[in-house]
Amino acid sequence: MTGEFERAVELAPVLADTAASVVRRYFRQPVDVLDKADASPVTIADREAEAAMRRLINAAFPQHGIFGEEYGVERAEADFVWVLDPIDGTKSFISGVPLFGTLIALLERGQPVLGVIDQPISGERWLGIAGRQSSFNGAPIRTRAGTALEAATVFATSPDMFAGEDAAGFARIRAGAKLVRYGADCYAYGLCASGFIDAVIEAKLKPYDFCAMIPIIEGAGGIVTGWRGERPGLGSDGRIVACGNAALHAQILARLDAA
Repeated sequence: MTGEFERAVELAPVLADTAASVVRRYFRQPVDVLDKADASPVTIADREAEAAMRRLINAAFPQHGIFGEEYGVERAEADFVWVLDPIDGTKSFISGVPLFGTLIALLERGQPVLGVIDQPISGERWLGIAGRQSSFNGAPIRTRAGTALEAATVFATSPDMFAGEDAAGFARIRAGAKLVRYGADCYAYGLCASGFIDAVIEAKLKPYDFCAMIPIIEGAGGIVTGWRGERPGLGSDGRIVACGNAALHAQILARLDAA
């Protein structure tokens, strides 16, 4: 890896710490909740946390691009692009539920090469770097290998994210899996990387919802693709399958695609 990339790796935890200091200040405090154009909620915590991370990136790497949930895209044509979600799981945040996180990804020529999931209340942090083993709070982690669908624990943020044929596909997964749970947002991907659950299946995601997950889960031995097995990127359709092992991933894709 280049010196520029290594310096970016060093910046990632600083970004997470900075966002965490903002988010903790507002958690379980009375804050105004606004509805964005797509009816999703946003708070001052989301916006302040992203603005703080953007300032640090622009100071350290003025040539890098940034794609954030709250403040959009700048320098999208850059070789390195940071993808930021200051609070993934704002509905949990405004409900006082600590199942949300700050997501930080770095893409090199469109490919996710660094990912962070940071839970600022519990102090839990997952880190993935392309070509290296992923870690949780500094300790190496591995996904759970060898689990078939009938023994698998599968997560999704909400059943409401599936409609039409997607709903039918997920129903086939639900019928075959041992346990299906909802509501953990990005936290579920961290648990998958750590080997506590087996798969996360979602739809209607944006790049800032999933780019950070890819290096983390892959670096722990898992696999992340779209519903057709394609590698996710900025142009993805928002349907994501993250699995702890390749055999389970193949089973899930077959059921999602079954006519």
